[in-house]
Parts: sequence; structure tokens; C-alpha cells
Amino acid sequence: MHLSRLFAALAAMSVACTLLLATGCRRTPEPDPAIALARVDPVAAVRIEADVRHLADDAMEGRETGTRGYRRASAYVAERFRQAGLQPGGDDGSWFQRVPLLRATREADGARLAIVRDGEATDLAFRTQFLPALQFDAPSHHLEAPAVFVGQAVHAPELDHDDFEGVDLAGRIAVVFQGAPARFDNDRRAFYSSRREKLRTLAEQGAVGVLWVNSADDEVRAPWARGAANWDKPGLRLRDAEGTPIGTWPGLQAVASVSAAAADTVFAGTGKTAAQLHAEVVAGQARAFALPGTIVMAGRTRIEPLDSRNVVARLPAADACGRRQGGECDASRSLEHIVYTAHLDHVGIGAPVDGDAIYNGALDNALGVSIMLEAARALAGADEPPQRPVLFVALAAEEQGLLGAEWFAAHPPLPPGGRLVANINMDMPILLAPSRDAVPIGIEHSTLQATVEQAADELGLALSPDPFPEEVVFVRSDQYAFIRAGVPAVYLDGGVLAAPSSAGKVADATTAPHLAAREFLRTCYHQPCDDVDQPIQYGDAAHLARLNARIGQLVGAADEAPEWNAGDFFGDRFAPSGAARE
Repeated sequence: MHLSRLFAALAAMSVACTLLLATGCRRTPEPDPAIALARVDPVAAVRIEADVRHLADDAMEGRETGTRGYRRASAYVAERFRQAGLQPGGDDGSWFQRVPLLRATREADGARLAIVRDGEATDLAFRTQFLPALQFDAPSHHLEAPAVFVGQAVHAPELDHDDFEGVDLAGRIAVVFQGAPARFDNDRRAFYSSRREKLRTLAEQGAVGVLWVNSADDEVRAPWARGAANWDKPGLRLRDAEGTPIGTWPGLQAVASVSAAAADTVFAGTGKTAAQLHAEVVAGQARAFALPGTIVMAGRTRIEPLDSRNVVARLPAADACGRRQGGECDASRSLEHIVYTAHLDHVGIGAPVDGDAIYNGALDNALGVSIMLEAARALAGADEPPQRPVLFVALAAEEQGLLGAEWFAAHPPLPPGGRLVANINMDMPILLAPSRDAVPIGIEHSTLQATVEQAADELGLALSPDPFPEEVVFVRSDQYAFIRAGVPAVYLDGGVLAAPSSAGKVADATTAPHLAAREFLRTCYHQPCDDVDQPIQYGDAAHLARLNARIGQLVGAADEAPEWNAGDFFGDRFAPSGAARE
């Protein structure tokens, strides 16, 4: 983007901040346009653009965890932290925290999925009709067992829902659709949609295998052919000191996925098509039942150890003593750490699309990392740094299951007695059309809501609800690893309300950024076209960086650390012994 266009975009954003919000959104004060413009540092947008262009350059080779490109990117981020005036926060006084992993690569040889009915085996075609999941507990597997259809594999007694009612899964293969019941509220639907939660539940139910069946709806969001083209891409899991995978269920001997086009083969002989069964699931009318015959599942996986690294920087508290109470020094605040996160990895080099095989990940998540870098620079250079210490972490292996975040949350490099009290995450802000707002996902769960709203008010930014609740992103990005560790978190995303034109008119005021985001998810998400040639709105990114920084200042200065709201679903589940606001 040319500098003159960048300045124009920044000016447009400043004017936009004086407008009232669209119907259904919270109203913000109308700041003086001169004051709002003065708050904008146009050079911040230039810095963010430079960082995005560097991290999403072809030389970074898509930043796949464990590769040369990722190492180059992590070294770059460490240097940018140093230039910002931060301190190393990783292992042994370095900028890096080691993340021990296992890398598994699927092999075509030996892969098999067959439906056996009446003594006849119907084999599905590898890659085009099925793919075995990566196995981390054994290099090969072969399983033949009876199968049971269990809907979406959701066991939620608190909501009077049990997909396992009336069937015994012990020693059987579970046949499962994705998702969770539409009648569930967003929080529970997000939680129960998680494959991790489903696999845990299926293992507890005694299943020995899992067969995921894609629906037509699934493949609108993620076409089978797109994923199948990269069938040989490796996957990762954390490993412990003995080399054992963390977060797997060895009792699940075989796991595979079937395309929507081949789904009817799985249900042959049941009297219902896959589409009929999926419709029953969506309507809440599905019942578990045993399938006729057996299913054969086999595959081979190459498993090898791999080390990667998170990049960690530290900003000490403004007052090492913390706060004073009754004339006595109380250093407790100096042990309460705020952690900013953005995943540095992307998906690397893959199947060529229109001749391009490098999946650069400009929005996902070079932009998020660059916004975090700018927020770090702003906090480090502020006249009043946060009064709680702050960590900034560029995370590895998000694309393979939030692994870098999970390792950091479980092993935070903190001083004795230190703890994490808040997480502020940036992931894939889709800033492809000028906007005048931000989307704070998850603020309703904790006292962070008031903090985020205050910060947005001060900056003249609107706040809008999640435009894609069906994507359940609250459990799909790195903040979820911190939530599972009991830490209140917020995930800041790009806006959805259109900014005015230079003439002051708002064309298509509530849909332009939303439609741009929808189109990106449909065409460029995890594709080579997620590159710097997109119309990235770096002025909007600068606003998000300022919002991030101001949230950190407010959390740092608050008398009390953020708390889960009383009765919150995630707080009660993951921090039952922690403090909650009454």
C-alpha cells in the first residue's frame, strides 16, 4: 500500500470513530475528531505493514512449525522484541521457550477403510473418499470392529442431552458427525463441538475407533478436496520427558474421516442416507443405533521427535513492589502476569494452487503477530508502563492444535510464586475492508469485559459481536489453551462495521467488512492466496494495536486481577477453585 493511501485510510478511520454504532451494538462516546486524529500514529501502520511483509514473505516458506522458515520468522520476532526495548522471557535468559513435539506423517501405503456387510467388503478410495487420522501412539494400526452411530458424540447431562443413550460403545467404532446441538448456547456449543472433547468422551465410553463423517455443510466451509490435496502434511503433538505424546487417547486405536460424497457407503443397509441422518441430528431427533456388519480401519504413520520454540519477551512492572496497602509494601501485583499472544506459525508449503505452493499466511497470522509487536512497542515506550509485568509470546504450532499455547500455559517461565492472570490474543484479524470497530470474542465471560469496553471508549472504537458464531472460534485459537488453564482471556478480531468514505458517506455500512471476511474464509483461508497482495487495512491494524496496548495498561493498573464471572461456563469448568465475581 502506498503511504498516501495509508494516511488516507487512517484519516477515514479517525472520522469513522465519531459515528454512532449500528443497531444492536453498544454505543460509544463521540470523541472530538481532532483529539481522535492526534491519537493516531500513522507510522505505526507503516511498521505493521513492514512486519507483515517480512513474516509473510516467500523466504519464510509459510512458517510451518519445525521448519527453516519458522526458525527464520522466530529469529525476526525476537529481534523486533529487542528493538522495542523488551527483555528476553524464555528459557535460560533467552528469547525462546523450547516446545517438545512429536511429528507424525501419514503414509499412503497400508491405508484402508472398508465397510463389511453380509460378508462383502466395500473399500473406500484413499484420499478421494477417506483419510486415516495421524496416529501418535503407534506407527501402524489395523482394526476391525462393529460400529455404532452416535450422532455428534455429545454427552451433556446438564442440558439433558446424551448421544450415547441406549448403546454400548465398548470395543466398537463410533461413527460421528461434527458439531454440537443447535439448541445449545454458544459457549456450550463451542465446547462440545471441539474434537478434543469428543475424542475424550468417546475414549471414556470405551470406543476403540472413531469414524468422522463429513456432511455437505461441513464441506461448504472446508471442501474435502482442499484438505485431501495436502494429505501428506505432517501433524504435531506435545511430548513429555519420556517421549510419550501428550493429549492423545491410546485406547482409540484407529481414527479416520470420510468425505460427504462417500458418506452413504458408511450407512448402507441402515435404511437411511447420510443426509437424512444429518438432518435428524440438526433437528435434534437423531438416536444412536448399531450399524450392520463391521468396519475395517488401517493405516501407517511415521513418528519422529521434533523441537520448536515459542518467542517470549518480558516487560517488567512499572513498580517492582506492586501496590502499597496501609503503608506496607505488598508485592503481590508484581507476580500477576498479563500475557499477550499471537501464533507465529502457518501451514508452510503445500499442494500448488494456480502455480503457488507457499501458504504465506499474511492474515493468518503474520498480521496478528505484527499487531502484537506494535502493542509491545507502545507499552514499552509508554510514559506509564503497566503496573503488572507483561509477557509477549509468538506461539508455535497453533495450526496443529494450539500446542505452543498449551505448553506455555502449562510451563510459563515465571518467577517463583508468579501466575498468569489475563490473556489477550490476536489471531487472523480479517482486515480487508475499512472498518470502524473491533470484535472482542469472549469478553462476556470475565471482568475483562469492562476493561475492554473502557479501552474502546477511550479510543473511540466501536465493539461488535462475533459475526461468525457458528465458527466457534472461542475454542479454536490460542486463548483457549489459557482458558483451559483457568486464565480469563479475550480474543480481539477485526471489525465488521464499514468506515465512511472520504466524502463522509458509509456505503453498505454493516456488511462490507463482513462480506470481505466471509469471502476470505471461503477462498483464501489456509490457501496460498492469503498473501500480502490482499487489500490489508494497516490503519485498522494500528487501531487494534492501540486497543491491545490500552487493555494491557488498564489490566496492569487495576486493583484486582481479572476474574471469571460467577456461574460462567468456562470459569466453573476450568477454574472451579479460582475467584469469581459475585
